[in-house]
Amino acid sequence: MLGVDEIAERLGSIGFCCRECGRCCQRVGEDSNLVLVGAAELREIMAATGMKREEIVEPYPEFIRAGNGGEYTLAWCLRRTLDACIFLKDGRCSIYEHRPWICRTYPFMLVDDDLIISECPGLGASISPSAARDAAADLCRRQAAEAEEEAEIREIFRETEIPPGKRVVIDSEGMKVLDG
Repeated sequence: MLGVDEIAERLGSIGFCCRECGRCCQRVGEDSNLVLVGAAELREIMAATGMKREEIVEPYPEFIRAGNGGEYTLAWCLRRTLDACIFLKDGRCSIYEHRPWICRTYPFMLVDDDLIISECPGLGASISPSAARDAAADLCRRQAAEAEEEAEIREIFRETEIPPGKRVVIDSEGMKVLDG
């Protein structure tokens, strides 16, 4: 697993400075701005906004058949308009202090021992060693949070029976049966 110092060094050589352009929040393709959120992130956004779960998230769009007519998915995504994330207001994130890990660490992501870099106009800009270290620490925290979320979902999935004919989301807090 990559450590903070190694990641910070790589980020320093790549360079990055967020331009606050909001492009990462805008839809340019079918799922180009699909933002997965964990249960804890969702609770934080709910507390900060006073909004209900169904106002903030929608089920991850790919469902798996359970064999009894039921279907399940294992993630939530922030709701989107036809153009952008619902929290992009006047070109800015309206939940910036409570934004999910995926937004907080964009355009970077850790997958095992690989640093994945998404397209972003801020790449190549000068980054201070302390900013690179902060970003690297966030990437490590994100990776740990996602691993914990996945482990909890796996455990809940093992103990869960999908209701026949229903669509559900299984997250780290349990199974949620969807209306309709």
